[in-house]
Amino acid sequence: MRILGISAYYHDAAACLVIDGKIVAAAQEERFTRRKHDAAFPVRALAACLEIGRLRPAEIDQVVFYDKPFLKFERLLETYLAFAPRGFGSFLASLPIWVKDKLFLKSLLVRELSALWGDAVDWRARLLFCEHHLSHAASAFFPSPFEDAAVLTLDGVGEWTTTSMAIGSGNRLSIQREIHFPHSLGLLYSAVTHYTGFKVNSGEYKVMGLAPYGQPRYAQQMKEHLIEIRDDGSFRLNMAYFDFCTGLRMTNRRFDRLFGGPPRAPESALTQREMDLAASVQAVTEEVVLKLARSIARDTGQRRLCLAGGVALNCVANGRLQREAVFEELWIQPAAGDAGGAIGAALAAFHIARGAARTITPGSDAMQGSFLGPAYSQQDIEQRLNTIGATYEVLGDDALIQAAARSLAAGKAVGWHQGRMEFGPRALGGRSILADPRSPTAQRHLNLKIKFRESFRPFAPSILREDLADWFELDVDSPYMLLVADVVPSRRLPMTAEQQALFGLDKLNLPRSEIPAVTHVDYSARIQTVDAATAPRYHALLKAFKALTGCPVLVNTSFNVRGEPIVESPEDAYRCLMGTEIDLLVIGNCLVRRERQAPSQLKDYRDQHVPD
Repeated sequence: MRILGISAYYHDAAACLVIDGKIVAAAQEERFTRRKHDAAFPVRALAACLEIGRLRPAEIDQVVFYDKPFLKFERLLETYLAFAPRGFGSFLASLPIWVKDKLFLKSLLVRELSALWGDAVDWRARLLFCEHHLSHAASAFFPSPFEDAAVLTLDGVGEWTTTSMAIGSGNRLSIQREIHFPHSLGLLYSAVTHYTGFKVNSGEYKVMGLAPYGQPRYAQQMKEHLIEIRDDGSFRLNMAYFDFCTGLRMTNRRFDRLFGGPPRAPESALTQREMDLAASVQAVTEEVVLKLARSIARDTGQRRLCLAGGVALNCVANGRLQREAVFEELWIQPAAGDAGGAIGAALAAFHIARGAARTITPGSDAMQGSFLGPAYSQQDIEQRLNTIGATYEVLGDDALIQAAARSLAAGKAVGWHQGRMEFGPRALGGRSILADPRSPTAQRHLNLKIKFRESFRPFAPSILREDLADWFELDVDSPYMLLVADVVPSRRLPMTAEQQALFGLDKLNLPRSEIPAVTHVDYSARIQTVDAATAPRYHALLKAFKALTGCPVLVNTSFNVRGEPIVESPEDAYRCLMGTEIDLLVIGNCLVRRERQAPSQLKDYRDQHVPD
């Protein structure tokens, strides 16, 4: 049984191929088109999935879309009626798009598939639709290592649902409770993201990273005015402060008055207000997630919890869940946002619609480290580098690892392009920029000279799984960089009273541990554990770096610059090398040193790709 899952048309379009219940391939369209959060029909991602699965289009048995557009249009219509005449202009503007395409999505999808692969196949007969939050829940439970589990999904909104609680058992998944639009934890977080001057659907990570610089001074105000949180974690938003129902903007003037002025202008200087707002919405989010989890554990008796939906990417809240042991075990879908809906839709069709049994390996999930995208052979890499005029050397496996480790130990920034591309928002050692975490200047250098992004943004550590307990207060696997935990006290550096009194961004350049480049201002880190079975070459690099330095940790950030998706191809990686201050590119067994590239080529790439 060969099933394609598709998410598209809203944001983060993606495709997934499942064969007999196994996830064979998954990729996001943005990686190929180079348009961040590309929402278009995932032509290139679908082609990549079929190429990886070595299938012809006619061999596909089912195509499943992750959403039900009629239900979404029902929500749009009923919301307009509830708020009319407010938002009439927005409603009129969106109506032609719905009538032309989204409302009749089945016909649109059939046209897209026929345009891509021809109409010899009756695509209409092979097409299914899955509800949005069922897609999220299926993506969380079915790849998990659990036979039975509770499932919690939280995001902005699907069709009507913003939060769902389900029970998974074997190949069954039963939704127990839901919270409906407009009451949405994801939209509350996005409202604060907008108000603090960041872009909705991409800046939420920035708010989470900014939170430790502030104090949750506004948390009580938020609970008194914006969100009513009940003991069981269910909640309601006070819509008098929001405008997202009418499609005009996230917040309104009443929201502005509550927090002392208009939203921060994008790219303007950050103030203590933004930091405190970030800390406050983070505290409220953690309270809701913890209360929901406790009520689910109490009501269901389940000892394991699976998470998906955009809010499940809030790794600080996930870390709280883990530390407070609300459940004995957690498993979080690494592509928890809408892209992961493609996986959930395909698996729901296989297990729920067709009743097919799951194959579970205790202690091991089905996501294969999330390395589900394309890979490039050594011959292909060399041909591509030759075509673009790169100067490189080819090394054997051991020599390559040693050369990369020595460069990292010498303070170099290394672009690491190896094996299959990751699926989801995190770089996990397939398409990563790496650096020495012991450097007190690495965070600033990577942010400003390579990533071209805000200096306060934290970086994540990758660590050998076997060394985890010696460096971090965490005792479980974290292969997908979805849990935050603190550096162990023995690795922290003592702070003077004067240093402890600093607040805001004054804290930024203060080394706080033996690995300052990955230690946030509150001593926390977003941890990725690396094991030899899942990522053998990356594990070998960490071991070699440890042998040279005594440190089993590397800085790991996504291989891209601000505003661009993570690199996909060798050409993408070379462009990023040439347009930034990355020192070395390790791609397959090729070593590309930046200083050995033609100066004219370097100038051309910088002119084309470095942001203003």
